[in-house]
Amino acid sequence: MIITPARPDDLATLLAFREEAAGWLTELGSDQWSRPYPADRLMATIQAGTVFMVRDGDRTAATITLTSVPEQGLWTDEELSEPSVLVNKLTVARTHAGQNLGGQLLDWAGDRAYRAGAKWLRLDAWTTNEALQRYYLGQGFKHVRTVREGDAVNGGPRVSGWLAQRAARPTKAELTDAVPPSKSLEYWR
Repeated sequence: MIITPARPDDLATLLAFREEAAGWLTELGSDQWSRPYPADRLMATIQAGTVFMVRDGDRTAATITLTSVPEQGLWTDEELSEPSVLVNKLTVARTHAGQNLGGQLLDWAGDRAYRAGAKWLRLDAWTTNEALQRYYLGQGFKHVRTVREGDAVNGGPRVSGWLAQRAARPTKAELTDAVPPSKSLEYWR
């Protein structure tokens, strides 16, 4: 499998991919991603070069977004002073579930973050999705805190306030990395 930057013509695939994931989450009893993601916002992240696709032949196997821009109200000023990369929208196709593709993507992201000079790979997860939280803990992330409505820094999140991080570290990727070196990440400051 190969990881590449997403292209504008991937928009429909990514929207369908997210819809598939939302349906699966609903079957599990979660309201995560129950609202459609705005296509214009997704296109903006594609054009910014922060969305990456895992391709298995002509099929999309997974996607991940890496950003240096934290959601307002989640991380403290002290935390934001540490160089970090944020994982968003990690999604694995149901056809590729159970193959540790999510873990491979997190390792790939941690390696890119490390090479960009980041100290941390951080994420926020759905506050009520305990299975997802356990998954991230199993991937070496440490729970930092859970930010709920009303207690957030600067106004805070709605439903995705379970914060976790793990050290950025070099990792030998199991995925074929076709992301140009010029797509290096800038970390939070």
